[in-house]
Amino acid sequence: MSNEQQYIRSKDVENRASFGQKLLWQIESIAWDVIYWGPFKMMGVDRASNFGGWFFKKLGPLTSTHKTALKNLRMAFPDWSEEQVEATAMEAWECFGRTAGELPHLPKIDPYEENGRVEIVGLENLDAIRDSEKGAVMVSGHFANWEVMAATICNRVEDAYITYRALNNPHIDRKLNKVRHDYGTAVLTPKGIGTREVMKALKDNKAVGLMNDQKFNQGISVPFFGIEAMTAPGPSRLAIKYDVPIVPFSTVRTGPGRFRVTVHDAIVPQKTGDLEADIYATVEQINAFMEARVRETPGQWFWMHRRWPKEAWRDAGVA
Repeated sequence: MSNEQQYIRSKDVENRASFGQKLLWQIESIAWDVIYWGPFKMMGVDRASNFGGWFFKKLGPLTSTHKTALKNLRMAFPDWSEEQVEATAMEAWECFGRTAGELPHLPKIDPYEENGRVEIVGLENLDAIRDSEKGAVMVSGHFANWEVMAATICNRVEDAYITYRALNNPHIDRKLNKVRHDYGTAVLTPKGIGTREVMKALKDNKAVGLMNDQKFNQGISVPFFGIEAMTAPGPSRLAIKYDVPIVPFSTVRTGPGRFRVTVHDAIVPQKTGDLEADIYATVEQINAFMEARVRETPGQWFWMHRRWPKEAWRDAGVA
């Protein structure tokens, strides 16, 4: 594992920012340290996880995104009672809060510590990527604490490229990614900006990791829970282009700061010669994988993201 952090992010946004925006970023960065990061870091892992879960169970329902979560749950589980919907939304807020509480303690949650906080299932599938002479496209979703999954990959597969959504505030983004680096994630490539680096990595027979469970407006419409949802075709397109397997990952929370990461059997991309049809069929397989994982632990997925368009909410009568 390389010890040198490669942090790939364009400077254009910072260079074009106004003085007022730069000042606001500085204030937000200070608040991040004083109000959130510092106090949580002084707690132990379990206490920080428990407090974060409790806090977001109180805060989450007061936000507009709580309504989004409820609508998504009603869409996905039309046969559920309102009590089931509400209870699962609260579980999702608690899980998200626990993740927030655990972030300052990531370096303490070593995926490969013997009898530690993380159980890994299917490690042979990850070792097969490491030992192969080809790269791989690794996909996952926002399950439990997804940072643990990234560390599981990067502490086993040298120089794997992990994509992420860069935070708007560049100072906080750099701070968070410093923690990710200390946790083993050496190469971070923001979505969009890092496309060239991801393609080069695959060309050089390296593995790349991408999240593939959220709405992507420029994507293709593929069913998710039986409802058309705009989905990023990038992972499927890359796997077909570079003739590499798609290896799905999932993470389940088993307790405060404790997880089970599963490296699933590879998804073999469709290759009939009709590229667009092959991409669609492969995205279908990925969406089916994501849906199955969500159904297994519905309270541990990030329901607060608007996965389906408003029109789908309206057609389903949940708007």
